[in-house]
Amino acid sequence: MPYGTGLATTMARRLGRPCVYTPSARLALYLALRHWCRPGARVLMSPVNDDVILFVVLAAGLRPVQAPVSVWDGNIDPAAVPEQTWRNVDAVLTTNLYGIPDRVVELRRRCDQLGIPLFEDAAHAIGTRVDGQPIGTFGTAAAFSLSKHVAAMAGGFLAVEDDATCRTLERLRDELLLPRSLRADLSTTLRPLARSAVRGLHVVRPVWRTLQRFGLLERDTFRMDLHGPRLTRCAAAAPSLAAYDPWVRVDLHGYRSRHGALVRGQLRLRTARLDADLARRRAGLSLLAGTGWATRALQGRPADDGPPPLFRVPLLVQDRDRLVDRLVRHGVVTGYIYDPPLDDYAGAEFVEPSPDPSAARWFAAHTLPADPLLARKITKALTRERAAPAHPPLGSRDDRALPVGPTGG
Repeated sequence: MPYGTGLATTMARRLGRPCVYTPSARLALYLALRHWCRPGARVLMSPVNDDVILFVVLAAGLRPVQAPVSVWDGNIDPAAVPEQTWRNVDAVLTTNLYGIPDRVVELRRRCDQLGIPLFEDAAHAIGTRVDGQPIGTFGTAAAFSLSKHVAAMAGGFLAVEDDATCRTLERLRDELLLPRSLRADLSTTLRPLARSAVRGLHVVRPVWRTLQRFGLLERDTFRMDLHGPRLTRCAAAAPSLAAYDPWVRVDLHGYRSRHGALVRGQLRLRTARLDADLARRRAGLSLLAGTGWATRALQGRPADDGPPPLFRVPLLVQDRDRLVDRLVRHGVVTGYIYDPPLDDYAGAEFVEPSPDPSAARWFAAHTLPADPLLARKITKALTRERAAPAHPPLGSRDDRALPVGPTGG
C-alpha cells in the first residue's frame, strides 16, 4: 500500500479529487512544479507570499514572475497583469493568502486559454469555497498543509485531477523522501502538544522573549536571510531540493522526512477534528470582520459559499511593526507576515519584479494577520493599544468582497 494512503483517502473524500500524501505542503508544491514545468519555466505568483515558497520555486529550477496584486487581500489581480506577461508565463501559482481565495475562476480561464497549468497553494485555505466548489479543485494541482488549520506542524497533500497522475507523483515523492527517524517522529509529535501547553498556561510572552533573547528563532525579521551569493551558486544545481535545502527547510526541518506510524496516527486524530476547527475559525472571522481594522475584502455578503474558515484574518493597521511587538505583551505572537514583497526582498537576480509593486508594498506593510481562534483576545489587545486602522491610498482597486456571515461581523 502506498505511503500515507489512509490520510490521502480522507482528504480525497473531502475534495473529490485523488490526493498524494506528503510530509509537508512545500514538498507537495515541489512535486507539482517538477512534474508539470520544464526547468527555466516562468511561474506567475504573488509577491505577498512566504519566502519558503519562493525558494521551492527556485529549487524546481523555475523563474518566479511577480504579479500585481489587490491592495485589499494581497492575491494576484488578473486584470492588472500586462498582456505581454500573460503571453510569456508558463504556469500560474495562486496563494489564497490567509485563506482568502484567489480569483480562481478567472485564473483558470486564462490558464486554459494559454494552455498552461494552474497550481493552487491551498495551505491556508482548507475549507474555503468559491461558487460552491472547494479551493484546491480549480487547478491542475493543489498543495495543502495540515500544519496550519489543525496545528499538526507536519503533513501535507497534493490534490490532482486523475488517479494515473496520482500514482506517478507518488513514485516521484518516494524518490525525494528522506528516511524516517524515531527522534524526528517524537519531536514532530510533541511540538504541537508543547505549543498548546504554552498557550494553556498563559506563558506565551516569557517563552517568546526567551527564544528571541537566545537567538533560537530561525527568523530575526519577517523574512529569513537571503544569503544572495550562496543562493546564486545554487542555481547551477537546480532543479535540486538538496541544493536549496538551507532555505526550503526553515521553520520545518522535516519537510521531506518520511513519517512513521506515530506521526501519521496523530495526524489522523487531528484531521478528525478539522471540521470543528473550521467552525471556530468562521466564528472568529465574523467577530474580526466587524472591526474597524478589517480589510474591505472581508466585508459584504456574496451569496452561497458562506464565511470562509480563514487561517488568519488580515487586519489593516497603522504602525504595524510596533503593534506586533506590543501584542506579545498581551500573549499574542503574530506570524505569517510577508514583508517586504518578494521582489523587494530577493531582487531582479532571483525574480522578475512586478510591473506595479505599489499595492503589494502597501498591503505587506500594513497587514496584521490575526488568528481567528484568538479573535476576542486580539480585539481587546488592539483596543487597549489604540490601534489605528489603515486605509489604502486613493485610487486603489476596490474589486471584490468576501462572505463573512449573516451579521457581517
